[in-house]
Amino acid sequence: MEFLLWDCHEVARWIESLGFPQYKACFTENFITGRKLIYVNCIYLPRLGITDFKDMQVISAAVRELLGITETLWSRSVADPPRDSVGLYLELKSRTGERADGLTYQQFLDGSHQCDKVTAQGESQQ
Repeated sequence: MEFLLWDCHEVARWIESLGFPQYKACFTENFITGRKLIYVNCIYLPRLGITDFKDMQVISAAVRELLGITETLWSRSVADPPRDSVGLYLELKSRTGERADGLTYQQFLDGSHQCDKVTAQGESQQ
């Protein structure tokens, strides 16, 4: 997941490679790094100055593809099935700080499984 290390200029080059050179400044002026790409969707893009709906759809889809997630974020119902682990991991990595910087995907998965085990043990004791 190299893109998590991208600075805003690398993100802008990626946007340009998608065929949207006119939006490079939107990403650099708003300091959108690879970690912040998890938040880039059709709801957030107008705040960056991108308002063409077709462009927003293409950029949002490209971001989801880059992140390896198929579901849209932030509009989930509690009745939906559990989130995929990649999306949850990327949400944690989008933050800054020692814990987020040092967290690997395998560590995340190991921690998730530990949480599942604790939950299962608690349910079996009841």
